[in-house]
Amino acid sequence: MNINPQTSEVFFAALLTAVATGLGALPFMLVRNFPRHWLGIFNALAAGLMLGASHGLINDGLAYGAGLLILGILSGLGLIMLLNRRLETSKSQAINAFQSSGGTKALLIVGIMTLHSFAEGIGLGVAYGGGQSLGLFITLAIAIHNIPEGLAISLVLVPRGASPLKAMLWSIFSSLPQPLMAVPAFLLVSFFAPALPFGLGLAAGAMIWMAFAELVPDALQDISAATAGAVITLGLVSMLALQVLL
Repeated sequence: MNINPQTSEVFFAALLTAVATGLGALPFMLVRNFPRHWLGIFNALAAGLMLGASHGLINDGLAYGAGLLILGILSGLGLIMLLNRRLETSKSQAINAFQSSGGTKALLIVGIMTLHSFAEGIGLGVAYGGGQSLGLFITLAIAIHNIPEGLAISLVLVPRGASPLKAMLWSIFSSLPQPLMAVPAFLLVSFFAPALPFGLGLAAGAMIWMAFAELVPDALQDISAATAGAVITLGLVSMLALQVLL
C-alpha cells in the first residue's frame, strides 16, 4: 500500500518531537551521584517546569474554547486524583516494575506526560492541516518544549535510582502518543480540532496537581521553602520564556 508522502511527513515530524524528549536525560549521563540537597532542588525544578508547561497548555486551549478547556482541567484533576488513590492501594505488576525508578511517583509523572503527549500530538496534526509551514513551525516548537519536559521526567526518575538510559527511554515513551495521534488528527482535522481544548485542559489539570501534591512537598523535605520557591519560579519562568521565544 502506498503511503501518502504528506501523511508520512506528519508521522516522522511527530516522531522527531518524541525523540527530542529523550534529550532531557543527557545531563544525567555526566553526573549520577547527587547529595540529598540536590534531590529537593530537582523536585522543585521539575515542579516549575511542569507548571510552566501547564500554563502553555492552558494558553493554547483558550484559543480554541474556554468552556471545554475548563472542563478538561477539572477532568484532569479528577482523573489524576483517582489514579493516585488507586496506585497507593494497588500492588500491581506495573507498579512493581517501576520500583527501581521511584515507584508510584515515577508511574504518575510518566503517565501525566503521556497524557499530555496525546494533546500535543493532536495539536501537531491539526497544525499540519493548516499547511506545511505551520506544521513545521509547530513541530519545532513542540520538539524544543519536549526537551525540558524530558528533563522534568529525568529529574524525578534518576535521583530515585533509575539509570539515565532508562530515564531517557521512559521520556521518549511518554511522547510516543504524539506520532500516534498526529496522523489521525491531520486526516480528520474537523473531528479532532473541537476536542483539542479538552485534551489540553486534561493534561494541564493533571500537571498542576502533580506539581503541588507530589513534587513541591517532596522538595520541602530537603530544601527550605525559600529555596524551593526560588527554584520553582526559575523553572516556571524558563519554560514561559521558551514558549514566548517560539
